[in-house]
Amino acid sequence: MNKLHVVLFLCNWGPHAAFQTLQDRKDAIPEEIRMVRVPCSGRVTRALILKCFEMGADGVLLAGCETGSCRYGMGSSAALSRIKYMRNVLKMLGLGEDRLRWGGFLPDDASNMLAFLEGFCRDLRALGKTPILSKTLGQKPQVSETAVASLLTRHDIYACQDCGKCSSACPLTLTGKTFSPRGMATHLMTGALEAPEVLSGLWSCITCGLCDDRCPSGVHFPDFIRDLRSLYGSGNDSLPLAHGGFFQSLMRTMTSPDLQPQRWDDLEAGIEVDSESPVLFFGGCAPYFDTYFTRFPEVRTNVVLQDALRLLNFFDIRPRVLPHERCCGHDLLWSGDRENFLKLARLNTEAFHAAGIREIITACPECYHTLAHHYPEHGLNLPCRVRHILEVAEEHIAKGAIGFKDFNRKVTFQDPCRLSRLEKKADLPRKLLERLALAGFKEMADQGQSALCCGNCAWTGCDRHTKALQLKRLRQAKDTGSDLLVTACPKCQIHLRCAMEDPFHGKELSMEMMDLTSLLAKTIQWE
Repeated sequence: MNKLHVVLFLCNWGPHAAFQTLQDRKDAIPEEIRMVRVPCSGRVTRALILKCFEMGADGVLLAGCETGSCRYGMGSSAALSRIKYMRNVLKMLGLGEDRLRWGGFLPDDASNMLAFLEGFCRDLRALGKTPILSKTLGQKPQVSETAVASLLTRHDIYACQDCGKCSSACPLTLTGKTFSPRGMATHLMTGALEAPEVLSGLWSCITCGLCDDRCPSGVHFPDFIRDLRSLYGSGNDSLPLAHGGFFQSLMRTMTSPDLQPQRWDDLEAGIEVDSESPVLFFGGCAPYFDTYFTRFPEVRTNVVLQDALRLLNFFDIRPRVLPHERCCGHDLLWSGDRENFLKLARLNTEAFHAAGIREIITACPECYHTLAHHYPEHGLNLPCRVRHILEVAEEHIAKGAIGFKDFNRKVTFQDPCRLSRLEKKADLPRKLLERLALAGFKEMADQGQSALCCGNCAWTGCDRHTKALQLKRLRQAKDTGSDLLVTACPKCQIHLRCAMEDPFHGKELSMEMMDLTSLLAKTIQWE
């Protein structure tokens, strides 16, 4: 029962020849090892490595070609780079970085490979099993007409007037994608549960809520999509998730009660927190984002968390941070995994109660919306109120005696969908922007509750159409003549930065970005 499990990804070239020699010689390969032969160690993705741990592996090994001997040139260096960043992820998850290791081998390195395998398994036995409760592979669920009809009724989809305003407003449809909220609703109401328009549209919707803003019947389509995904996606392991499902795997590993993620080890000097405070600062997944998106060196969403804490300190608030903080579960819920969302939400709620928390402040719009609304909707009553840090900032700044240093930049603003549309707080960041001493502020063509989404939500449906949407948004930002694009969501920064990597248009659309929380923290002063 306590037997350890080690997955060995073995490159098809030099390492496989060495492993074959071990088998031919009938050497005693550690019994924990389960070998998976791959074309190149550089093809083993971060999502695949994390999936092994999610499925019950206690350790993962990558055996690639010795540096300089890769047949494809960059395979070994690519694998080494992934190992480096994945070890950081394992450390943050509380699993320990030593559960992942890379080795480089030539075809005649059989003895060195055996020593490598034996050494890793010996070290792993000292660490023991991971606290992760392993997940079994799910099956594609059978969706019944009764269940769909129940959702159609609950979300008042039958009130659809077939006017098409939702489709004509949908920013994704306007990029040329064959996706129509009205078409999906019509197919489902006529019982075409497996129609291609339903099965593809379900995962195409970016749940930005612009259709909701236009619907004369008041149908809240994003909530309908969210619940529909739970129906179609429950237990289904073949969903079209971005980045190989890495972030969903990350969040599912956090549903194990005995796992203790290691957060806040990187607090910068001068930031003050109070381990007894009833006010909690909830950070979210920014550190994991920064570790994953290393190829975008300008994306440093964890800086927003440090600046948020500095801003709270300026207001004389020294909040508590939870050393074993877990994800809020937003992306699991919105990508169809309600079961694991609830597991995470229950663990978080228990932690808040145990710590005696009376108020939660967060700088992430998704954490804010999830904690404030989705937890209570699912029967999880938090012992406290939830506020976004921009609400806290506006409250304190409005009292007076606070000013801002000159900031000689022309600024425009990207609205986060969860804050501006779902929470209907588009005026809040603008109030704060008006208070700043900027060289100028100009709105984009689509703004406030009508703003365009950054192109993705919950790590689903990333494709050329969402990329086109991101490029359109960047063009709107450039057209304002601004030299700084201010956002209020880490995912907006990530997705728009990704679009700036476009080989054809990225250079002309490249633009510096900064979170509004960071902008406030850097310029605020007493008067």
